[in-house]
Amino acid sequence: MRHGCKVNKLSRTHAHRVAMLSNMASSLILHKRIETTLAKAKALRIYVEPLITKSKEDNTHQRRVVFSYLRSKEAVTELFREVSAKIVNRNGGYTRILKTGRRLGDGAEMAMIELVDYNENMLKTSNEKKTKSTRRAGRTSAKPKEEVFVEKETDVKEQAEILPTTDTEEEVKEEKTEE
Repeated sequence: MRHGCKVNKLSRTHAHRVAMLSNMASSLILHKRIETTLAKAKALRIYVEPLITKSKEDNTHQRRVVFSYLRSKEAVTELFREVSAKIVNRNGGYTRILKTGRRLGDGAEMAMIELVDYNENMLKTSNEKKTKSTRRAGRTSAKPKEEVFVEKETDVKEQAEILPTTDTEEEVKEEKTEE
C-alpha cells in the first residue's frame, strides 16, 4: 500500500522516472505544450512547477539548481529569459492539463500539458471575462418599469426631428437652408 506516498512511480525505476521527467520538462519549456498520458502529465506538473518558481529569481545559484533538474542548457536559458518574464506576476498554477481522450492502441487517457501564459486563445477569453458580475437575490425593484406607448403614427420627417442625431450643428443648418 502507498499510504502517504505522494510520488507516482509510473511503473519505472527511480533513474528512469527522473530522466523521463527531466526530458519532458525540457520539452515543455522549449515547446510550451506537449501531449502525453494523463498520469505522466500530472507527475510532470509536480516536477516542473517548482522549477518555474525558482526561475523568478535570476541568479547563479537558482540557475545551477534548475540545471541539475533539467540537464539542458537551452531549456534553462529559455526558462530564465522568456518564461520567467511572463509568469512574474503569477503566484502559482503555471501549467494547465487538458484531457484529449483515449489513445487508440491501448486506451490510455491522453492529456495535453501546457504553460498557461502561452495559450493565446485562452488568454483572449479570460480577458473578456474579467468583468465580474454579482448574483443578486430574486428581489424586485420598488419602481415598476415604465412602458412607452405610441399614440399616433408619425411620418419620417417628424421621426427624424424627434430622434437625436449625430450630425453636427452646421450640417443641420445646411439641411434646413436647402429645404
